[in-house]
Amino acid sequence: MQTAYVILAAYILIQCAGYWLDYINISHMKEKGLVIPPGFEGYIDEELLKKTHAYTIEHNTIGLVESIFSNVITIAFLYGGLLAIYATWISSLSASFIIQGLLFFLILSYAGSLVSIPFSLYNTFKIENRYGFNTMTVKLWITDLIKSTLISTLLMGIVMLCGLWIIQKSPELWWLYVWSFFFVFSIFMMYISPYVIEPLFNKFTLLEGDTLEEKIKTMMQKTGIKVSRVFKIDASKRSHHTNAYFTGIGKTKRIVLYDTLLNKMDEDEVLAVLAHEGGHWKKKHVLKMLVVFEALSLAAAYIAFLVLKTGLLAEIFSIRGNTFFAELVILSFVFSIVSFPFTPLFSASSRRHEREADRFAVDLAPKPDALATSLIKLSKDNLSNLHPHPLYAAFHYSHPPVVERVKKIREMAKARS
Repeated sequence: MQTAYVILAAYILIQCAGYWLDYINISHMKEKGLVIPPGFEGYIDEELLKKTHAYTIEHNTIGLVESIFSNVITIAFLYGGLLAIYATWISSLSASFIIQGLLFFLILSYAGSLVSIPFSLYNTFKIENRYGFNTMTVKLWITDLIKSTLISTLLMGIVMLCGLWIIQKSPELWWLYVWSFFFVFSIFMMYISPYVIEPLFNKFTLLEGDTLEEKIKTMMQKTGIKVSRVFKIDASKRSHHTNAYFTGIGKTKRIVLYDTLLNKMDEDEVLAVLAHEGGHWKKKHVLKMLVVFEALSLAAAYIAFLVLKTGLLAEIFSIRGNTFFAELVILSFVFSIVSFPFTPLFSASSRRHEREADRFAVDLAPKPDALATSLIKLSKDNLSNLHPHPLYAAFHYSHPPVVERVKKIREMAKARS
C-alpha cells in the first residue's frame, strides 16, 4: 500500500507542475500582453490584446476547474476503493471475459463523457459565445453528442471485442497481436473517416470551377502531391474558428477548407497555408511521427504485458478477484505519470517539423510573405496568446510561438526575394 501512495504523490506532483506552468504563462501574459509585437501593427491593437487576455484567462480558468475536478474523481476512484467495487460489480454481470471487458470500459467511457458535459456546455455557450466564436445551437450540440456517442460506442465495441478476443486466445503474445490489430485498424480508419464519419457532421461541397482549386492543384503538383478533390465544409455552423487539412494516404490527397478560412483569407494566404501542409507531407513528418508513435505503442504494449503478468498492480492497490481490467486502468494511470517528462521532447520535435514546413511553404507558395500574414490573421481571429511564457511554450507548444514564426518566415521570404 505504501507504493500506491508513492505513485499518488508522483501524480499530484506532476499535476502541480502543470498548474505552475499555467500560472507562469498567465502571469507572463499579464506582464507583456498589451505589447503589440513587431510586424503585427495594423492587424491588432490594444483593445484586441485586452480581449485576448480575458479570453485566455477564462479558458485557463475553466480548464483548471475541469482538471482539478477530473483529478479528484480519478484519485477517489483509484484510492477510495471504488475501482475494486466497480470491478467486482462488472464481474457479477457476466462470466464471459469479453463481455466483462466490453462493459467495464464502455461504462467508464460513458461516465467520463458525462462528467465532461457541463464543462463542454459552459465552454461552448458561455465563453465561446461571449467572444463571438460560437455559432452552434443547443439542438446541434445535442445532435453532435448523440452522433459522436453512437460512433464511439460502435468503434470502441469493435476494437475491444477484437482486442479482448486476442488476449483470451493468446495469453503470451497478445501484446504483439493487439498492437498489430490496433495499427491496421487505425490505418483503416484514416481511409474511411473522410468518406463515412466526417460527412455525418459537416456538409462537404466541391470547390469546382473555382480559380483557387486550379491554383491549389498546380502548386501541389510541384511537390508530387496529386490532389483528387478540393472541398469546402460548412464549419461556420459551429464556430468562427478557421482551419484546413489534408486527408488520404499516399500521393493522392483530398484537401478540405473551412468556409471560415475562405472568408477571412485571400487566395495567396490560403495557398501558403496549404503549402505548409504540403511541406509536412514532402518532409514525411506524418510518417515519421507515425513510426515513433507505433514504436512507443509496441513498447508500451510489451511493458503492459510484463507488468500485468506479475499481478503486482493488484497487490499494490489491494484489489482482489478478477483484476485484469482494473489493472489496465491502474496501468494507464501510471503511464500518465511516466510519460509526463517526455512531453517537452515531443513538443520540441513537433516544433522542428513546423519550422521545416514553414520553410518549405515560403519556397513553394506564389507569395513568400503570405504565410506570415495568414498566421497573423489566424492569431487575431482566434484570440491567440501572442506572449506565452518561454518555459510554457517549450513544454506544451506543438508549434513555435506565432510571433517567433512570423519573424522567421519574413526573414526567409526576404532572403527568397
